[in-house]
Amino acid sequence: MSNDNQGRLTIWGRANSVNVQKVLWCLRELDLAYERVDAGMAFGKNREPEYLAMNPNGRVPTLVDGDFVLWESNSIMRYLVLAYRPQSPLYPQAPKLRAGVDRWLDWTLSTLQPVDRPVFWALVRTPLEQRDMVAIQNDADAEAAQWRVVDAQLATRRFIEGEEFTLADIALGAYARRWFGVEGISKPKLAHLERWFAQFGSLPGFVQFIAPPMS
Repeated sequence: MSNDNQGRLTIWGRANSVNVQKVLWCLRELDLAYERVDAGMAFGKNREPEYLAMNPNGRVPTLVDGDFVLWESNSIMRYLVLAYRPQSPLYPQAPKLRAGVDRWLDWTLSTLQPVDRPVFWALVRTPLEQRDMVAIQNDADAEAAQWRVVDAQLATRRFIEGEEFTLADIALGAYARRWFGVEGISKPKLAHLERWFAQFGSLPGFVQFIAPPMS
């Protein structure tokens, strides 16, 4: 990794958080050095006064860059590009392309995350004997409707916003790993989504941070 920011960046957050994973994947794509501090769920820390002073929401991730603190995963990814790799195609400079990326970053958190969460928690973080499979399938159907939107977007393009891999692909790709990874439910075949997702298998950041077993 390059050393132009060595010792400056710290990410607070557990590695099995999808929103932390997005940021770690982004850091790898930008070739930026950082330290990570486990926080959240089993690791605690995120409800302690020190953490809440940085992030009053008590969630992860939180970025510390010298004396600058930032929370919200998509905002962190935007900042990393603008602060350290402003020429990177991950966050394109052309206004229309950037607006398209921003739209999908916003949509991921406002629309996709709320329908992903109940399915993921029910199938990955809930004991088998406690699962209501009828309710889970209903939730999965609601999530599938949103993945159909992404599938339609990908019908005529390689990546979410065209031929270039961007932050939109990182954000959606992290959630797509969860969608494709959960089992025991009926899911529609979405050929464009599957083709797009298959491209990430060769990316080191995806392999290291997104592909490991879910927990």
